[in-house]
Amino acid sequence: MDKIHLYDKILSPMVTEKSTNLSEQNKIVFKVPNSANKVNLKKNIEKIFKVNVTKINIINKQNRTKVTRGKKVKVSGFKKAIITLKKGQSIDLTTGI
Repeated sequence: MDKIHLYDKILSPMVTEKSTNLSEQNKIVFKVPNSANKVNLKKNIEKIFKVNVTKINIINKQNRTKVTRGKKVKVSGFKKAIITLKKGQSIDLTTGI
């Protein structure tokens, strides 16, 4: 499998306050495409980062509308994956993929 195809299942890491707090529990949060599933994600992350994945939770954020300056604006939804790593392992997101 090419490295290009491995990176197709990971769009970007999500660096928020909540995801930073999860990193203390060996959990990393990634934004993934809508076609991603747990089996492919596990294989790809283990090959790319050379870590052992113990659990994957996928959350599907739905489309929503919000009011900005009196106008309704559509905010597109996305899918995110919370990856739990084996104890003692970590992924350094600051080095880049």
